[in-house]
Amino acid sequence: MRVEQLDLNLLLALEILLEEQNITRSAERLHLSQSATSSILARLRSYFEDDLLVQVGRQMQPTPYALELEAPVKQILGIVRASITSKRQNNPELSQRHFRIIASDYITQVVICPLLAKINQLAPAVTFEFLTPFSHGAELLAKGGADFFISPEARMIDTYPHEFLLEDELVCIGDPAFYPGQDAITEDAFFATGHVSVGFERISRFSFEDWFKENLGHERKIEIISNDFNTLCLSLIGTPRLAMIPAKFAEQQLSRLPLKQFDIPFTPPKLLEYAAWHPTLDGDPMHRWLRELIFTSLKSAQS
Repeated sequence: MRVEQLDLNLLLALEILLEEQNITRSAERLHLSQSATSSILARLRSYFEDDLLVQVGRQMQPTPYALELEAPVKQILGIVRASITSKRQNNPELSQRHFRIIASDYITQVVICPLLAKINQLAPAVTFEFLTPFSHGAELLAKGGADFFISPEARMIDTYPHEFLLEDELVCIGDPAFYPGQDAITEDAFFATGHVSVGFERISRFSFEDWFKENLGHERKIEIISNDFNTLCLSLIGTPRLAMIPAKFAEQQLSRLPLKQFDIPFTPPKLLEYAAWHPTLDGDPMHRWLRELIFTSLKSAQS
């Protein structure tokens, strides 16, 4: 192996190829054609004298040597991103940074979207990609595949920097056509009725499901599981099903959908959302700029 034949672009391509294990998806992230991405894989195979990725049926799987390379490659690229690249992109007006944020549509809609116009004014070339937590967890931060992971504190990685983002209440909503004249749902009716819920990171349960059993001695009858809150709300229409969703999201949805918020005879736990990022991004100027903008805007809105 000759070091001079390996550049950072090849290392970046190797990182993405090992993450995606798919030529088509890797090409999309690299902004290259599939043939060009295949050529890069061929160069990497020649350099490392290893197949790196092997076609097994319809999938590509990494070789043992490729798995050994994954951690040091991410470490090298993490150092580059945190030091050299960040210094070059310290000016928001000139930055062409692409931020990948793992967050529910609730957080995206309530927290991020209201800031996009301001961000566009301050940093017109900065772009975003929103990833669903149904498919991606905090481990994507470790792989360098995301800049932020936003979720309840229980899903944070203890050793990663994270900061409190917002507090919200959980409210009960449903289609009022099935509850004429009612402003409240009894506890018996709440647990006897079917519910719609969300599942994140391949887990088909919301984070507070255990609370119901531990504090009220019942479990909700989950009849529909969605991977986003918008679909959850739409799936309630025309059915007697109920759902528990964050109050700030409910405020937006109830203004445009034929749904209603109902009082319930118990107080569910607060929803506490946190934002986490990889330690190598802690001192990154552009990452810090976006963090401060998000947190400052939220504090101003709450004051």
